[in-house]
Amino acid sequence: MGFEYELLQQQDSSERTQPPAGSRRKGGSKSASSSNLRFSFICLVISASLLIFLAGVYTDSFHPIIDGIAGKLGYHEKIYAVVIDAGSTGSRVLAFEFHHGYLDGRLVLDYELFEQSKPGLSAFADRPQEGAASIGKLLDLAKKVVPHDKLSQTPLVLKATAGLRLLKPAQAEALLAACRELFKTSGFLVNAQAVEIMDGTDEGIFSWFTVNFLLGKLNGRNTVAALDLGGGSTQVTFAPKDVSQTPLYKDYMHRVPTFTSYVEVFTNSYLGAGLHAIRHAVFTHRAAENQTKLTSECVNPIIHDKLFRYGTGQYYISGKDNPKATAENPVVDYELCASIVKQKLLPTLKPKPVTLKQHEISAFSYFFDRAIETGLVDPIQGGETTVGEFVTKSREVCAEANADQPFMCVDLVFISTLLEEGYGLKAKTPLKVSAMVVYVYRLYKKIDGHEISWALGCAYNILTSRENAMKHKK
Repeated sequence: MGFEYELLQQQDSSERTQPPAGSRRKGGSKSASSSNLRFSFICLVISASLLIFLAGVYTDSFHPIIDGIAGKLGYHEKIYAVVIDAGSTGSRVLAFEFHHGYLDGRLVLDYELFEQSKPGLSAFADRPQEGAASIGKLLDLAKKVVPHDKLSQTPLVLKATAGLRLLKPAQAEALLAACRELFKTSGFLVNAQAVEIMDGTDEGIFSWFTVNFLLGKLNGRNTVAALDLGGGSTQVTFAPKDVSQTPLYKDYMHRVPTFTSYVEVFTNSYLGAGLHAIRHAVFTHRAAENQTKLTSECVNPIIHDKLFRYGTGQYYISGKDNPKATAENPVVDYELCASIVKQKLLPTLKPKPVTLKQHEISAFSYFFDRAIETGLVDPIQGGETTVGEFVTKSREVCAEANADQPFMCVDLVFISTLLEEGYGLKAKTPLKVSAMVVYVYRLYKKIDGHEISWALGCAYNILTSRENAMKHKK
């Protein structure tokens, strides 16, 4: 087309040099023709560009509107999944209600039940039947969400996390066996893998999927990193900008399916770097093996014999006197406490997620809990804080005598050290968050009313895998 247009111009130029009458009309006709061709070509390019653009954004922009109309007209068939999160400090049931999107068939989350019970399943290590009974009570709550006629079509899974990973194998297996027997008579759809200890890799990937699913970022390139802090372990998951620059990630990369494609993510679960695991490591620092009455440099001297449960053990914790504390001003020696935390924490963080700082970050679980308990973020909405604010707050808390929160000092020192030295995040505090500035990060408990948990990613994976398997059978 460009070549044709140039040729027409040359013909028009040569004809304008001829003197006979009518030559101007002829040249004018050629010029008008070339202008029309150019105009048509430009219109074609613009139209094609608009069509490509609309095809790319149509589903995400208009899907909720069309889907909402379809729902009101009764075109939605409800699909359910139930996930039991058997964590180290408590068990949680999440019952999800989905439907298939009217336009593209993707799963859309409509409703979620979230209930929990304490203590965690691992606390019943020597009483597996009682442990299973505690899960049974959660299943009764799920049955109030799932219609009776859908029960046998609704997949049910129990995934145990770090709490059971830290038990003796025989104890963990006895608990799992008791839960399997419970599931057989539950009425839900279960299979041989319905009850198991979840791999830390899956925990991280499912958490990352949940956050990006709820934020609507799975189809984009700027996904957010997910930091999940549990009682026995912590997970870090993000999609590296350039994997070739970080060869140490090679063994930790996983391909995660999204709605239309897939994303390569780095994920690792750092066992022993959970909030309660680090408490236990710090409290038992230099203690005898079976000692249960402990004193700690990370606890204020006014604290005496506060109960701390970890796994199947019970410990009574008191604060230790230090040269900086006086009767009028009892404080924790911050530097001494921080040095002990570093000794226990940093060796567990391999490989270090060195490029995490390139991403916007969503942090949840104990990150969120400790932030709301110390006033760093809103307890209902969550919000933004900084690594530096966590460090500042940890110093403030350790300088106060607070019997109502006896272990808050060690928890905040741990979180500050984890973020700053463990993950390499800086303490600077710019107010604006972008994909490449991560000094400020978001703390979530819920997004759009939905609980932040790896369980949503797990449920989505179960349902889509099941549907894909049924399609292949056909």
